[in-house]
Amino acid sequence: MPKKKVLPKLRKIFVLDTSVILHDHQAVNQFDEHDVAIPISVLEELDAFKKGNDTINFEARQFIRFVDMLSEGNSLNSWISLPEKGSGEFMVVMNEQGSHESNAVKIFGDRKADHLILNAALFMQESYPDRPVILVTKDVNLRLKARSLNLRSEDYETGKVKNLEGLYRGIAQIDMDDSAVIDSIHQNGIAHISQVPQLSPSTNHYYILKNHKSSTLAFYNQETETLERVEKRHAYGIKPRNAEQAFAMHALFNDAIKLVTIQGVAGTGKTLIALACALEQRSNYRQIYLARPIVPLNNKDIGFLPGDVKAKINPYMEPLWDNLKVIQNQYSESSKEFQKVKELVDNEKLLVTPLAYIRGRSLANIIFIVDEAQNLTPLEVKTIITRAGEGTKIIFTGDINQIDTPYLDAQSNGLSFMIDRLKGQPLYAHVTLEKGERSELANLANHLL
Repeated sequence: MPKKKVLPKLRKIFVLDTSVILHDHQAVNQFDEHDVAIPISVLEELDAFKKGNDTINFEARQFIRFVDMLSEGNSLNSWISLPEKGSGEFMVVMNEQGSHESNAVKIFGDRKADHLILNAALFMQESYPDRPVILVTKDVNLRLKARSLNLRSEDYETGKVKNLEGLYRGIAQIDMDDSAVIDSIHQNGIAHISQVPQLSPSTNHYYILKNHKSSTLAFYNQETETLERVEKRHAYGIKPRNAEQAFAMHALFNDAIKLVTIQGVAGTGKTLIALACALEQRSNYRQIYLARPIVPLNNKDIGFLPGDVKAKINPYMEPLWDNLKVIQNQYSESSKEFQKVKELVDNEKLLVTPLAYIRGRSLANIIFIVDEAQNLTPLEVKTIITRAGEGTKIIFTGDINQIDTPYLDAQSNGLSFMIDRLKGQPLYAHVTLEKGERSELANLANHLL
């Protein structure tokens, strides 16, 4: 029989909007052999983002430099070969006028950048009728508008967690027929993994081992191939209220683990136990940083708010101060524990600060807690971790289902990305907290509202 003819793969044209570039300045290199175009309005929008110290400003500057490099000796409104091996071509779409039949500005009644970007994509669709043209954007509303104009659109998928339901939890419960392993851990503090044949353990994974008589909490140490008993330790007056919190505190106290993520809904104690464990270990580190990204209401910069810099950022930092007060107020004002916390703050040995304000600072011998990490992009997470110096421990806390930024979701945020990519690494541990400990009322709201 004659061989079946293999048809050549049809090269697509992906049109990227501004949100994709601000998410990942290397996005144009992520589409294999297919071609990539950006509307001229995207360059105009990026120009407004190029000044500043936030990650999106860095992304804008890097992409503008990249386009400048590509344009040397070339015309941007014609196809230019991308430098990455196996990549397609790149161009800037200058025509954003729209046709008589399909003009997003007229249809939606507003000459804003989104509609000009739609017109640019529609122009490419009309110019290349034999090739699939897809608008790629992190803006859900823009995707919907594109589809209403019969224009294919999709989210930027690079860095997204594919199986959110199977996202690593860091904890497993094992029901056992007999008590030999549990008894061994209780008596000796340890059991070899060969004693638990039903286990396929992952590095730094936590286990609740149970049978009809007893139970124990254990941690898998890959180096020794043993299950080690997890003791319920206290940290600056804070006691673990459940097995999940005990596991999280074990990871926070483990010197061999340099990166910890704690994921869970509001009221599970993520930030509180991270801060308590940091205070308990304060003598081991030069400073404690407690930071969070600022996500202003209505997506406006904090410059819109009244007052000086401190007055602008204080509302966003208040939840972090609240956790510190919970720990401090367990003690009387005259106690050494209360005064020690005050002294740490006064001497800037403990800093509560917006995440953007730690840029340029040394992260050597620091214990660094990043709260609300679900509001970070994968690149922002990478930027933070790669700046860790000798003796530094980094802790990310957050809830992947409570995202405040418009272009991230449970699959594409930096916390989910980190949990998915780093599981099983010797320097990393993750714990998912599911049991709320704030109050019965808070638990009711989390479950039913």
